[in-house]
Amino acid sequence: MLGCSGSGPGPTSPASGYLLEVGDARLVLDLGSGTFGALQRHLDPWELDAVLFSHLHPDHCSDFASLVVHRRYHPSPPYDPATRPLPVYAPGEAPDRFAAAYAPSVAERVATDLTDVLTFHPLSDGGCATVAGATVRAARVDHPCDAFALRVEHGGRSLVYSGDTGPCEALVELSRGVDVLLCEATWPHETPEWDEPPPGVHLSGRQAGEHAAAAGAGRLLLTHVPAWCDGAALLAEAKTAFDGPVELVLPDGFYEV
Repeated sequence: MLGCSGSGPGPTSPASGYLLEVGDARLVLDLGSGTFGALQRHLDPWELDAVLFSHLHPDHCSDFASLVVHRRYHPSPPYDPATRPLPVYAPGEAPDRFAAAYAPSVAERVATDLTDVLTFHPLSDGGCATVAGATVRAARVDHPCDAFALRVEHGGRSLVYSGDTGPCEALVELSRGVDVLLCEATWPHETPEWDEPPPGVHLSGRQAGEHAAAAGAGRLLLTHVPAWCDGAALLAEAKTAFDGPVELVLPDGFYEV
């Protein structure tokens, strides 16, 4: 867990980012604010085999710029990054969005090209790809931008990462029989402002548990808890809806699939 704070970094955790060890390969799921620094505590960034972005909100992707700088300007790279650009799997607008964010000025954003160090592969609803020996499947989920949940399978084991989503059947279907569901739980189910969370944005703790139960997931890991929310309360909510193992993830925590 490089970072697990929702909507932005918190005082004790970067935003969303997860380092996944798949056989001999190393993948990153999202690279939100603060996660590139955390990554370097656990792995030389040159050893990454691919990066996957669930969607392009800053708390899930803003540290891509630090990754580009590292690959372009490291004084002693182990190989020429231009000959081995890093594969990036992301929503289709990622090349333009990342170039605009990285450009030194508005006038130069059209001319900014990141393909010297990155190769982009667009995600699609129902799409499937082999990434560093793992099978990765994507499903579009319910969020205010183009957003995907991702299922990674390797060696008979499986992990689904929800990304950001409101309640949706697509997440349940992608998670059918999964060993581990790494699922966002962003807000409490009931508040003075609502009797039930607004649709199409995020999941409550209870809704995360409901999705895990409906999918028959083996284990539920809760993430994306904002600094202003009570993670223990969201964990208790999830346990009312899912009777399997449930944990609230911790920054720098290790979890076996």
